Amino acid sequence: MATDYDSPRKTDDDAREESLQEFQARRADASSDSIDVDETELADLVELPGADLSDEELSVRVIPPQADEFTCSRCFLVHHHSQRASERDDQPICLECAA
Repeated sequence: MATDYDSPRKTDDDAREESLQEFQARRADASSDSIDVDETELADLVELPGADLSDEELSVRVIPPQADEFTCSRCFLVHHHSQRASERDDQPICLECAA
């Protein structure tokens, strides 16, 4: 909706004069513009967790850890050596797990 910035603005007295019924009527008019959505059509478009994916095939290329990387012994994520905090029981720990 276009706004006319040259039109006179309402004063506080004008704003108080508007009744609750006018506000409710405006609100009802604004809500009538909403679009009706069929719930069954919407449900067909949504993929729910736990869906049967037995016919799907996933192909991922696995790259082994590089020379400048290590695997954290707590979170089991591969990190760059700059994220290495310390070793506990001869096992490397990342900065996030050490915090």
